[in-house]
This record gives sequence, structure tokens and C-alpha cells, in this order.
Amino acid sequence: MDDEKQVARADRAAALREPAVEAASRRWWRLLPRLLTAPATVFRALREDDEDDVAARQEPLLAIVLLAGMGGAVLTPTWGRLLDDGSIDGIVAVVLTFIGGSAAGVVVYVLVSLALWIGIRGAGSLEPARRARQVAGFSALPIALSLFVTVPVALIAFGGDFFRSGGSDEDVGRAIVVALGLAFVAWSLVLLAIGLRTAMRLPWRGVAVALGLAAVAVAVVAALPYVL
Repeated sequence: MDDEKQVARADRAAALREPAVEAASRRWWRLLPRLLTAPATVFRALREDDEDDVAARQEPLLAIVLLAGMGGAVLTPTWGRLLDDGSIDGIVAVVLTFIGGSAAGVVVYVLVSLALWIGIRGAGSLEPARRARQVAGFSALPIALSLFVTVPVALIAFGGDFFRSGGSDEDVGRAIVVALGLAFVAWSLVLLAIGLRTAMRLPWRGVAVALGLAAVAVAVVAALPYVL
């Protein structure tokens, strides 16, 4: 009987929280565009530790991570020869981009978040790892948006050749599209620096230290397959 009462109380508490979570979720979706125009405002909001507010960030954060993974995947050499396989057509390529890019986005997000947290600790900050993950995730919004710029540009300029080796995009054409994608990466790095400064309360010197240590951690992980 006591267990049933506890379950009933938990259900009632969840029902009371649901409107608050939904309202907070809508607020965070509305905040996303401000990452591009007033990022400090959004990163400052990450200091809020209310559980409803934290939970409300998960959907937009996940969307950014998955889209960023896809945005990065389409610029890799692997995708540059994806259509060399005659069994892969446009629809299959879209499916592979969704699955492979999403998986890559999650893996990179976890690794970068860990490296960033190591860098933040090395810079002397005691802010929680959860906030470091959220700063890393929301900073990737420009990379996520790059998917809707680089792919249309590549398809308009080169068609399916962009995803074939030896096509009309060879050399300069591909380099231009990749450079366009790297511009979005640079934008994300700027947001990351602002996020460390604002959400993690680091001085600019601490931001530089945190990013430097995070870069070293990423380099070490990337080098492991070659030394083991």
C-alpha cells in the first residue's frame, strides 16, 4: 500500500511538473536563434540549475548535435566518394548521412565535451561537467546550420559529382565548399569561447587555457590508434 501511495505521489508530481517543462522547452527553442545574434544571453541562461530548465534543453541540444554530425560528415573524404558505389543512390545516401552523421555527431560531442571539461578543470574552474557539455553542444549550432548551406551549394554547383571521386568538383571546387564549412566551424569556436567566458565564468586567459588543454586532449585521443 505504501508503495502504491509513493507511486501515486510521484505521478502527481510529474503531472504538475509537465507544464513547466513544456514551457521551458518552448523557451529554449526560441532562444536558439539568439545564439547567432546575442550568444552571451543564451550562455548566461545555462547557469540556471533548475531541473525543469535543464531537462528542457535536451531536445534542442540533441537536434544540434545530430545536425552538426551530418554537417561535418558530408564534408569528409568518405562522403566525397560515397556515390562511387553503384548500389548507393540519392535516397540511400540521405539515409546513410542521417545515420552515420548522427552517430558521428554523438561520438564527437561526447569526446569534445570530455576534453573541454578537462580543459576547464585545468584552467581552475569547478563548474559542473553537465554545463560544460551543454556549452559544447550549443556552440555547435553554426556547424549544424552549415548542413543547409554547404549541401545546397555543392549540389547546385557540382550535382552528384560532389559525392563521387574524380568529378567536376575535383581540387578547387571541393576545396571551396570545404572552406565554407570550415568557416562555420570557426564560428562555432567563437561561440565556444564566449560560452566558456559566460557560462563557465572563466576570464579570457582561462578561456585560452581551457581551449588549449581541450585541444591537447583531443589530439591525444586522435593519436591513440596510431600508437597502440
